[in-house]
Amino acid sequence: MTRLGIIKTNGLTALVSGLLLVGCGKRDGGSEGQSSNIQNKGSDTMLQLAQAWSELYAKEFPDVRVAVSGGGSGTGIAGLINGVVDIANCSRAIKPSEMEKVKAAHGVEAKQYIMGLDCLAVYVHKDNPLEEITLDQLGQIFGEDGTITKWSDLGIEAPGGKDEIVRLSRQSNSGTYVYFKETVIPEGKSFKPGSLDMHGSKEVVELCAKTPATIGYSGMGYATDDVKMLRVAKKEGDKAFAPNNDNALSGDYPIARPLFMYTLGEPKEHVKAYLDWCLSPAGQKVVNATGYVPAP
Repeated sequence: MTRLGIIKTNGLTALVSGLLLVGCGKRDGGSEGQSSNIQNKGSDTMLQLAQAWSELYAKEFPDVRVAVSGGGSGTGIAGLINGVVDIANCSRAIKPSEMEKVKAAHGVEAKQYIMGLDCLAVYVHKDNPLEEITLDQLGQIFGEDGTITKWSDLGIEAPGGKDEIVRLSRQSNSGTYVYFKETVIPEGKSFKPGSLDMHGSKEVVELCAKTPATIGYSGMGYATDDVKMLRVAKKEGDKAFAPNNDNALSGDYPIARPLFMYTLGEPKEHVKAYLDWCLSPAGQKVVNATGYVPAP
């Protein structure tokens, strides 16, 4: 059964089908001849997408400068709470406690925009013979008290001859870390200590490419020829699905998620024009080109 338009993220239901792909239309960047700045900060998963949007927008509208930086979804939300960013990028939904802080500080709620979808890919070295994995196996690898610590526990011999699994994770301010924990780690458990916690999505994939005994998780847009993305099944005996556009849209890939942007209530006109452009056909082409899934 196809589940177009609805992606469930542990209690959060993102109604993706409601998105209107609107064009940029008339922009208001301030007075004629005056440039406008947009501060855009947050998710490392969305960093290369946000940078690509910014660069293309600057070519089309040179009077508007979009300054993009990463640091993690939590960092972007903190910037929104502190009033120092116009747009916060998030690879997970804003938490109720964060929404309360926004409202207390600014008297408005954070306004949510769904910019596209991402499959949270599970990466191994390109020469690793493993092809698929279940959510339970991932939970046993990454979760505290998990019983899977060696590649032989999965019935394979990892390249390089090292049997101990090297786990690549993210830091706790990362939306990817939060989403992976909510979706994969057994309820009531935390991450198993001893993982190598990377600062960004790109770093996870780069280290995975260099270290044969590793397994890590990151956005599918960071895939390279030097790593392999595993097919993922919900449970043993179920069909495993690859991280790709079709499986994200259908809901068959079990760790697909929306990608969000947040503003402080209704954004200023030049910020709204930028968001509209990102959701327009031109902006959504960038989503596809950077390895993510355009919003339905």
